[in-house]
Amino acid sequence: MKAKQRSGFGIIGLGRFGTALAKILAKAGADVIVIDGDENKLRQVRDYVEDAFKLGKLTREALEDTGIGDCETVIVCIGEKVDVNLLTTLNVINMGVPRVISKAESMEHMAILEKLGAEVVQPETETATRLAAVLLSSKSVDMMRLNDDYVISEIKVTDRISGKSLRDLHMERYGLKLIALEREPDTTFVDFDYDYELTDSDCIVVLGKFASIEKFEKRTLK
Repeated sequence: MKAKQRSGFGIIGLGRFGTALAKILAKAGADVIVIDGDENKLRQVRDYVEDAFKLGKLTREALEDTGIGDCETVIVCIGEKVDVNLLTTLNVINMGVPRVISKAESMEHMAILEKLGAEVVQPETETATRLAAVLLSSKSVDMMRLNDDYVISEIKVTDRISGKSLRDLHMERYGLKLIALEREPDTTFVDFDYDYELTDSDCIVVLGKFASIEKFEKRTLK
């Protein structure tokens, strides 16, 4: 029997974390399904996401009707109601979704989620931008979110650009600003020569919008 083809991301729960994650993934061109019980919250993401469903009860049958079970990855962003979080996470896992990530509010909550077989995210220590970068297979080693969707991103040099100069990257075309160059072992330069040739042990630190960094990575690094 042929395995079901799965793709895209599902997000259940549109609090601050879930809403930010949905917008970032959608702006990066990913297919996203969102679910929440509050129409006002759904309205905030409908300009970015085509598939937005209002569900009062997150039963397995209701979840299956939305098609979220066909996603490659589902992120359960319900936090304040631990019992609903756990039951929803279990339902999604039992639907056969390959990768389930769930928001944890405490160490005890985290332990239970891991027992269920979910990956765990704690928004207090991990921003939506960081998680989105991981989900989109970003080359970023680290990322810090600023206001208005701007981030500072530390990007590892790949074989594709090793040997090229900083000038050859043409980051201005993507609206990005190079703010530092990191060289092993533990050396950081903020004053650098744009004719410097990169090596595979270097990292570049750039400032720009998340979507612009994603575009730079797709066209330049991969």
